[in-house]
Amino acid sequence: MQIDSIQIFHLALPLRQPRNTPQGSQDRLETVLVRVDGGGRSGWGEASPGNAPLAGAEWAGGVFATIRDWLAPALMGRMIDTAAGLDERLKPFRGNRYAKAALDAAWWDLKARSEGKPLSAALGGKRESIEVGVSFDQMATIDDLFSSLRRAFDEGFSRVELKLRPGWDLQMLNAVRHQFPTQTIHTDVEGALGLNHTELICRLDDFMLAMVEQPLPADDLVGHAMIQETIRTPVCLDEGITTPEQAEMAIDLHSAKYINIKPGRVGGLTPAVAIHDACHHACIPCYVGATPQTAVGARIGYALAAKENFSYPADYVAAEGLLAVDVAESLSPVRDPGDGNLRVPLWSEPGLGIEPDTEVLERYALAHAKLKL
Repeated sequence: MQIDSIQIFHLALPLRQPRNTPQGSQDRLETVLVRVDGGGRSGWGEASPGNAPLAGAEWAGGVFATIRDWLAPALMGRMIDTAAGLDERLKPFRGNRYAKAALDAAWWDLKARSEGKPLSAALGGKRESIEVGVSFDQMATIDDLFSSLRRAFDEGFSRVELKLRPGWDLQMLNAVRHQFPTQTIHTDVEGALGLNHTELICRLDDFMLAMVEQPLPADDLVGHAMIQETIRTPVCLDEGITTPEQAEMAIDLHSAKYINIKPGRVGGLTPAVAIHDACHHACIPCYVGATPQTAVGARIGYALAAKENFSYPADYVAAEGLLAVDVAESLSPVRDPGDGNLRVPLWSEPGLGIEPDTEVLERYALAHAKLKL
C-alpha cells in the first residue's frame, strides 16, 4: 500500500499523581503518537520512551523530531506492502528504536485494518485474552508493601514484580515470602548489580522467585550466562535485548531462561515478533513488558502478547491510575470465573480497535507535524 500522509503528535498528558525521577518530580507524561494513512485507511502507533533520556538514550521530544525530520520523509509516497519492506526503508537510520517502533506499529495497525482483522490476529496471535501482573517499587514501609501485595492478589493478579533497591532487597524479599509463601513473585534489578554481587544474587535462590530480571548491566550477556549457570532461579533479560541479533546471541550463550519484550525498546512489532519466534524455537518463554503510555501503546502490547510463546503474565499499568486524561478508552482486566485470575479481553474490531480522541490530541499537543503528498 502507498503511504499517503503521516502525522506526528508530541503530547504532554497530565498524571494523576506526580512521578519522582532523578531529575525531580514530573506531573505529566510526554509521549508520541503517529498516524499513518494509506489506501483510504489510517493506522496508529505510539512511542513512549519517557520525558527525558533517563531510562535510555531516547526521549519523547527527540523521537518526535527524528520521525518528523528523517523517518517519516523516508516513507512518504512509498509502496510498503510488507514488514520487511518497511524495515528496509528505515534501516539506513541507526538506533532510534522507539521512533521506528511508532511507525512500525502504525503500519501493522494499517495493515490489520485493511485486512479486516484485529491486530492480534494479524500478528498471528492465539489468545483471546491476556493474563496480567503488576509491579511494585520501594515503599515507605514494609507494611505498605504488604497491603499493596495483598490487594493485588485478592483482585486476581496472578503475579507481581518487586523492584530491588539498595536497602530494599534481601530483607524485603524474606519478609514478603513469609507473608506470601506460595504466590508467584519475581524481582527486577534493572541492571544495578555486577559480578562482584554474586553472593547477593545467589541468595535470591532462597525465595522461590519465578525469575530475577536483568541483574547485571544490559551489555553483559556473558556475565548473565555465568549467573544463570550459578543460580537455580531463572534469569530474565529485559534491557539487555534490544534487537533480534542480541536475542540470538543471548540464546547461544544461555544467558537467560526468560525474555521480557517491550515493542518500543526493540524497534517495533516486527523485531518483537522475530525475537519471540527465536525464543520459541529455543524453548525460552517470553512476556510483554510495558512503560507508562496511552491506551494506544497498551493495545499494541496486548496484541503482541496474544502470540503463543508469551506464556508469563504481561505487565499491566492501569491507565486510569496513571493518566488524568487518556487519548482513548483504556482496557481493563476481567476476572476469569474459571481460575480467578485477571485477564484483559482482546477486541474483535480491526486493527487496534480504537481511534484516538482528536480533541485530546489537539489540547495536549506540545507539537504537531503532518507530511502529505
